[in-house]
Amino acid sequence: MTSDETAQTGGLMLTWFEATACGAGGGLIAEAVVTFGRLRDWQQARHTARVAGVTLPGIDAFVDPLADSLAALFRVVLGGAAGLLLHTEVTGMYAAVMVGASAPALLAQLGRATTTADALRDRPGGDEPREAASQSAPRGLSSVHDEAAS
Repeated sequence: MTSDETAQTGGLMLTWFEATACGAGGGLIAEAVVTFGRLRDWQQARHTARVAGVTLPGIDAFVDPLADSLAALFRVVLGGAAGLLLHTEVTGMYAAVMVGASAPALLAQLGRATTTADALRDRPGGDEPREAASQSAPRGLSSVHDEAAS
């Protein structure tokens, strides 16, 4: 890419490898924020218990190592996958990191996107409920999308 092309696009396009690595890093950062929230909740519960004079809660009430590790792994993988899928659209390292950090919500939103077939089945003006689309989805898919978006 020439310097003129870089100036026109507003940044340097990343290779697929760089975008994947930055996306995975974004997923890792997002998981670190979630883990910090759990540790902060544990800290506050301990302070509250200490003031009340009751038994202090253990960390295992707030962190489940196996489940949390698997969730972190999948968040990193989803971040890397989003970086890879969008590497031609992302210009700059920070944008790739943000794509990775928002990957679960982004992919859930893409999963909810209306397909052409769904749009053709609905009446113009949206008078008819979209029950046919939700019934044709595999069982449990909508709950996975809802959980990832939250």
